[in-house]
Amino acid sequence: TLDLTRRRTPCFAKFSEMEEMVNMEAEINEVQPLLLSVTLGSTLQFYFIGKKCEILQDMNRHLEAILKEKRDLRKRLIKHRCHESLPIEATFHKCIVELLTEAVTFIEKLESHLQSVRSIPQIPHMMNNMDMTLSKTEMLMIELEELTEQILKWEELQKEVYSN
Repeated sequence: TLDLTRRRTPCFAKFSEMEEMVNMEAEINEVQPLLLSVTLGSTLQFYFIGKKCEILQDMNRHLEAILKEKRDLRKRLIKHRCHESLPIEATFHKCIVELLTEAVTFIEKLESHLQSVRSIPQIPHMMNNMDMTLSKTEMLMIELEELTEQILKWEELQKEVYSN
């Protein structure tokens, strides 16, 4: 009967409401950092996806431009050019022929000139090799002279032995 007649005092009711509010705030405070990190992560992910998308679009525009240029070049190369050249007056025909022969000669000599230019960085190494070869040759010459002197002495000794 005491339980049935018991009245709730406003003090304790207010206390339980306050306790519920504190518990709810604690739950919110626990969930809020997780929600913030998820929001931040998704925002950064969208930002980087946007950047990658921009880069891919730039690359796509570049490749489309290259393909368009390639198509234009291919069309120009396939197109016959024989009737599109400027006519050359007869007085200049001789000059054109001379110019073409000089151009052919230049192209023929160009490879040898390019080879000479390519060999310039190798010149110090080649000079060192030549110096070493020269010193070896000099050593061989000295040895050859010594051998020649020994052969001549031996020949003289042989003559003396046969003459005696």
